[in-house]
Amino acid sequence: MLSQTSRVSFLIFVNSGSDGTSVTWDHELTHAMKRIFFWKHLIIFILLLQGSCKTKDKNISSEEIKSINLKRGEIVLCGPADKQFGTVQFDISCSKEVKNTFNLAMALLHSFEYDEAEKVFTKIIDQEPGCAMAYWGVAMCNYHPLWAPPGPTELIKGSKVIELAESLNSIPERESGYIHAIAAYYKDWEKADQHTRCIRYEKAMEKLYTQYPGDHEAAIFYALSLDAAADPSDKTFAFQKKAGAILNAIYPNEPNHPGIVHYIIHTYDYPGLAELALPAARKYASVAPASAHAQHMPSHIFTRLGLWDECISSNLISTASAKCYAENAGLKGHWDEEFHGMDYLVYAYLQKGDDSLAKAQWDYLRTIREVYPANFKVAYAFAAIPARYVLENRMWKEAATLEIYPGSFPWDKFPWEKAIIHFTRLLGAVHAGLMDSAVSELDKLKTLRDTLLRQKNTYKANQVDIQIMASEAWMLFKAGKYSSALEHMISAADMEDATEKNPVTPGEVIPARELLADMLLEMGYKEKALTAYQEDLVAHPNRFNGLYGAGLASEKCGDRKNAIFYYHQLSDISAVHSARPGLRTARLFLNSP
Repeated sequence: MLSQTSRVSFLIFVNSGSDGTSVTWDHELTHAMKRIFFWKHLIIFILLLQGSCKTKDKNISSEEIKSINLKRGEIVLCGPADKQFGTVQFDISCSKEVKNTFNLAMALLHSFEYDEAEKVFTKIIDQEPGCAMAYWGVAMCNYHPLWAPPGPTELIKGSKVIELAESLNSIPERESGYIHAIAAYYKDWEKADQHTRCIRYEKAMEKLYTQYPGDHEAAIFYALSLDAAADPSDKTFAFQKKAGAILNAIYPNEPNHPGIVHYIIHTYDYPGLAELALPAARKYASVAPASAHAQHMPSHIFTRLGLWDECISSNLISTASAKCYAENAGLKGHWDEEFHGMDYLVYAYLQKGDDSLAKAQWDYLRTIREVYPANFKVAYAFAAIPARYVLENRMWKEAATLEIYPGSFPWDKFPWEKAIIHFTRLLGAVHAGLMDSAVSELDKLKTLRDTLLRQKNTYKANQVDIQIMASEAWMLFKAGKYSSALEHMISAADMEDATEKNPVTPGEVIPARELLADMLLEMGYKEKALTAYQEDLVAHPNRFNGLYGAGLASEKCGDRKNAIFYYHQLSDISAVHSARPGLRTARLFLNSP
């Protein structure tokens, strides 16, 4: 109660109608009303805030999680006892109890161990359903940007987990950026093609990378998105060079990060750039020795540079690790990663002229009946391994009758891979003089090309077009139409030079420019043949038949110095016990006075 002397009058006019009424309120009463007004509005604000929080902190039910059919189980990989996958430190807002687990999942993701990474992200979701970045991780596991595009099952799963992640609105802005970026890839996947969605993701990651310049993970994933969005026909390699600059800037500070060394290899997996990735290639296997893919991936660069012994060593370890994984994981059949390594292994053996070891791999391939998963890597190896063996050895009769194996494999899903067999048969038929068979095989190639066009897979359709053009060239050549034959063969070589190989393959089953050189040599254009062999060896260094052809063309040109140079290279890369006829020719020349 205020004292009488401190009481003051407060005059307020209240409009109560036609007359103005003067009302005097006590100061004490005014304070009371102000307090009531304050607490009333504070209570309203608190209630509104609580309501808002309830909206943001949506509880994701176990039923919602189970409906997505996430991969679960313990990690199954083969490698050192300490299970090394490299070092990743990804800062997230989830509880500290799951942060180490999250970093393990990230290390697996960076080595493309997608199944195992998803298991670990799922473990986090089960433990902490409110951890939004764990859902992001599952979406990333189903994206696999540099492999075959995800199928409907993976796209549906990725879309659903992103939907759950986005329902957890009370997450930090940076994490929301990661989630929205991969959401851009999954958006409208039924309508938008793969490349369009990869571009969307790349643009979203560029924004995140720019917004958080100190976030190394944003930089690493942005670099990977550039590789995925790159145009295969862009010979300036603009996206790849930008990605390489980003990764190389971070690498000195994080030399044990699996993603950095891994993506440097992918970034420079091109002629003219491969040398830049050699240090990373020789480092990656030791960074993540428990990953079969980490053991294999360096061989991409070893193959580009013609380092056959290193390629063989890499893939012997990789295929052994893949076999171990299949056994320990209880897979029904062989794991696809084994097939990928086998194709690179056979390619390297053949370039050393080590046909006995290459044939042993082909024989082993023919014992395999079941695979997991039955995907493009498996289809490619089933087709390419036998094709390489007969074509590299110029076994034309065997090539003409090459079987599609195994017959139970879903070949209709893989028209590009199937085309390899028909291309091999056609070349074999032409050289064996079986022109009716060659015409039949050409029709099949055109049907497969048309199938790929209907599927809007222009890259693979173009690859088959190159085979068609080369096939027609040799058919014209055998018909005595030499001018037209050369026009077709030059077009095929130029088409192949204008596009890059798919990462699934160590190289074409037989390069188009090498075929052009062979044709020129048979026509007697020895100088032009030498030039074509030399040009092909720039893109395919230390190829056995390329070196032999260059040496033979030099010899026919009377250029003994060049012949010695190429024959010496051939002798140096070849296995001591090789029985390849070309090697015998080279060594006889080198030993001649």
